[in-house]
Amino acid sequence: MTAVISVGSNLGDRLAALRLAVEVLHPSAVSPVYETAPVGGPDQAAYLNAVLLCELSAADAWERAQEAERRAGRRRTVRWGPRTLDVDVVAAPPPVPAGLDVPHPRAHQRAFVLAPWLDLDPAAQLPGAGAVADLLAAVGLEGLRRRDDLVLRPELRR
Repeated sequence: MTAVISVGSNLGDRLAALRLAVEVLHPSAVSPVYETAPVGGPDQAAYLNAVLLCELSAADAWERAQEAERRAGRRRTVRWGPRTLDVDVVAAPPPVPAGLDVPHPRAHQRAFVLAPWLDLDPAAQLPGAGAVADLLAAVGLEGLRRRDDLVLRPELRR
């Protein structure tokens, strides 16, 4: 199984933050970028979101996710507050480290995860929840706008 990782940013240079995540996580595939309304939390700016597919275990994905957030200057001060970079491991193969919930407990409710994931894999399945296409149909696309003018690419490995 490939790791599915959601990335988002709504502080500072949002696209640069997503590019940093791509650099750190070395994905095999990168979704289109979506601009999305924030979900929950205080009043805040819109996010840029994308999904990355990575050939990583849950433990390795989580380690790299934390590294990307650290390098982006992520500060955890307000729950669901603005973020320079938010990296979530949505689904990934074992081993799963203690403290990481895989699959992500709210992924099935988040259009900003489901829509870009569906772009990458129309047959995608969220373990324990079902087909991503069906989950997205249930959640809807309100608050999402695909930004084809913003492009992320997997880093070429040398």
